[in-house]
Amino acid sequence: MTRQIREQLNALIDAGALAAGTLLPSERELANTLDVARNVVRGAYEQLMEAGKLTSEGRKGRSVSSGRGGSVRGGRSATKKKSSGKASKSKARKK
Repeated sequence: MTRQIREQLNALIDAGALAAGTLLPSERELANTLDVARNVVRGAYEQLMEAGKLTSEGRKGRSVSSGRGGSVRGGRSATKKKSSGKASKSKARKK
């Protein structure tokens, strides 16, 4: 199911039906619409992010990337570093 969602979104992006900057539905919203588990949608979104087709907009959600692939791994690792930095700040506040 994850593969089917990924392939459909990928085809829409490649065809131009989803333009660069277009916000996608939230994981929960798309999962409810398709009547699938949320982790199925999350997997498809993450695979498209790894392929450079989607970018994370933080709390706004995910949007279609302006580029067609490229520095995918670097962008993803930078995101992880930022996330771990936020987690350490939160822990510092709790203490």
